[in-house]
Amino acid sequence: MQRRDFLKMSAAGVTLAGGGSALWAAGADPVVQHLKVQPAQYGLMPGKVTQGMVSLAADAPPPVLRMKQGQAFVANVENGMEDYTAMHWHGLRIPNAMDGVPYLTQFPIAPKEIFQYTFTPPDAGTYWYHPHCMTMTQMALGLTGVLVVEEADDVGFDSEEVLNLRDFRLNGEGQFIDLYTGRGAARGGTHGTVMAVNWQDVQRSDHAAGSLVRMRVAATDTTRIYKLYFVGTDGEIIAWDGHPVDYAVPFPVSGDDPLILSPGQRMDVALRMPSTEGETVKLMARVPGGVRELAVLTSVGQDAGRVLSELKPLPRNPLSEPDLTNPRVEEFVFGWSPEGDLPNNGFCGTLGYTFWSINRKPWAGDASEGTAALARLNLGETVVLRLRNESPNLHPIHLHGLAFRPIRSNKRDVLPNMTDTALLLKDEVLEVALVADNPGKWAFHCHVIEHQKTGLAGYIEVV
Repeated sequence: MQRRDFLKMSAAGVTLAGGGSALWAAGADPVVQHLKVQPAQYGLMPGKVTQGMVSLAADAPPPVLRMKQGQAFVANVENGMEDYTAMHWHGLRIPNAMDGVPYLTQFPIAPKEIFQYTFTPPDAGTYWYHPHCMTMTQMALGLTGVLVVEEADDVGFDSEEVLNLRDFRLNGEGQFIDLYTGRGAARGGTHGTVMAVNWQDVQRSDHAAGSLVRMRVAATDTTRIYKLYFVGTDGEIIAWDGHPVDYAVPFPVSGDDPLILSPGQRMDVALRMPSTEGETVKLMARVPGGVRELAVLTSVGQDAGRVLSELKPLPRNPLSEPDLTNPRVEEFVFGWSPEGDLPNNGFCGTLGYTFWSINRKPWAGDASEGTAALARLNLGETVVLRLRNESPNLHPIHLHGLAFRPIRSNKRDVLPNMTDTALLLKDEVLEVALVADNPGKWAFHCHVIEHQKTGLAGYIEVV
């Protein structure tokens, strides 16, 4: 598909040609940032500098992008790579034309081109950004970053800790090896060889003794499902996947009962630092063969004397509540792919094989014309999506542009907190409810990127 053909077919082309200026309220002053996708090198391993990385910063990790709830934001994304790219704002309920999905919402950004994303985030919380073109390669090389939408008013914390959890596939010299494998793609995904937090082995930081810290944790890896717990503090989970929790999520303090955070998911945690200087709070991960530290927060100075009960509940985001009295039901089957053609991905890369499917039909590829929606929903209606996993592998299922509540499962009790990414277990049938309140064509896929790029993807249209 050529650019001229895409612009003729897409109503988004009209908006983009005008620079998106209609997407913020008249008279508002947007926050404008220039973001350049560019090559980078960085010392991921002691004494080694990893070449061939990708970031939004010169030889540094992708920055934490900060926005204000209800304040217009403009990102002029420049492509400084030789490959095409496109930027997706994971979890944000923004206009479809700004969602960053190649061919579905925009034409990919060519080398040396700039694409202007303009939107006003309606929801506060922790989100993240990553490319949705050359997805597997650019994400594996480092292009994943945390996106923070701050509440309009201060919510009472003394400090903040932002953690970007992800792997890299490196050899002993600190250089990249194969970013993916056919064996991994056909199973649970290809794990990295080096676990990193903010592109470091361990995130270490100081916080005032006895103070209240907001920890934002994002799992931005292409594959790894994290098993997390805390040592050395009292705390509570206050938001899940961006939205304040309606139902309490247990605060994990033991590796025997860890919290599961799958690719694409986030959590916000309210922590109280120990009262004595030098004492620590640790975020731990249970890994094959043992445990490891991800973050170590050390108390410094005099006891601030704060207590968690001082915090008020986070203000609610403006989400539509599903009406479950007589909802429409749409069923989706996730499983192996039947024999079929290899995916056509245009400028956005293909792994070269197909293993996975939704409703027993693999995604034909980003650039394929005439690919139908998995479902067409009416604007404003409540819909229950019945997600059926017919495979032995786990799938974090992500829906762009909308938020949903898990409501029931055949395998476990579920917490019906609003989310955009739900982990589907082996042989699980999970039902989630949503209000189709954001028009457009919304990508719907597994966030194990090898699964997405080998067939487990599609889109839902809201009209």
